[in-house]
Amino acid sequence: MAKFILLTVFIVGVAGGGALVGMNFPADAWFESLNKPFYNPPGYLFGIVWPILYVLIAIAGWRVFTSEGETPGWGLWVAQMLCNFAWPAVFFGAQLVGWAIWVLLATLAFSVTFIAVTWERDRIAALCFWPYVAWLTFAAALNIGFWAIN
Repeated sequence: MAKFILLTVFIVGVAGGGALVGMNFPADAWFESLNKPFYNPPGYLFGIVWPILYVLIAIAGWRVFTSEGETPGWGLWVAQMLCNFAWPAVFFGAQLVGWAIWVLLATLAFSVTFIAVTWERDRIAALCFWPYVAWLTFAAALNIGFWAIN
């Protein structure tokens, strides 16, 4: 039972942290003034995708955290989370579109490495990161698009 309470803590912490970061660094007038790449999705899509991804990220982190050291990857999970939460501050807060690409690429690198490290010992944790990596790849292309046309 304690493991499932901890899962709830992970989900609330990850999703709540993401929501808190999003509220503190929203898409504002500066963002609206930017030229958008033709493949920029509608804003509501982010509100659908991120909660799902945050639940999957939380499940993966919880599985590694509760594996009692049997599954490596905890440091990678923490590192990608820190980068994930830093990106909005760099992109929206500091308005450093070019630097945000590097933060996003670091997030992607930590996440792909997390999959590689956890694949053999906890396939479910690794699989939870596949949609996230797909979205991060698209987000990197989008971020590069913003940088290139602005």
